[in-house]
Amino acid sequence: MTEEEFTGFYTHSVRRLTGQLYLMTGDLHEAQDVVQEAFMRAWSRRKRLDREAAPEAWVRTVAWRLAVSRWRRTRTAAQAWLRHGDAPQVAGPVPDTVDLTAALQRLPPRQRLCAALFYVCDLPVAQIATETGMATGTVKAHLSRARAALAQHLGEPSHTEENADDSQ
Repeated sequence: MTEEEFTGFYTHSVRRLTGQLYLMTGDLHEAQDVVQEAFMRAWSRRKRLDREAAPEAWVRTVAWRLAVSRWRRTRTAAQAWLRHGDAPQVAGPVPDTVDLTAALQRLPPRQRLCAALFYVCDLPVAQIATETGMATGTVKAHLSRARAALAQHLGEPSHTEENADDSQ
């Protein structure tokens, strides 16, 4: 991939990938940081990215792995704070936080990842399985559980409740 092609790829993909990582992580600043870091890594291997069929998937996967690594480091640091005294007070979320983002944050990480990749990134189950290293059946199970949990968190009736309402 030439410099010009990479610039076009970046311009075309950065906002979408940042939005996707935001939904996966629940933290806009973190999403911006990991996407930028992933693009920096992609820049250094841009000639090989051209041969790979999905450079956007590569950047998304790298960004997600960076986010997980940072989360682990943060968790370790928080445990250290707890050992050495109270953690500093952090302001809560802003009032205009989107309900969907809050509901996604309540899901277990793998369910949230699968739901974001499927519904936001519009990836097929097979590609999600490839990107995450999960079996296809596992991805389907996470998606099913995520749908049920999101419906409950968002106060939407489940498919069974809808069908029961229709029959009355």
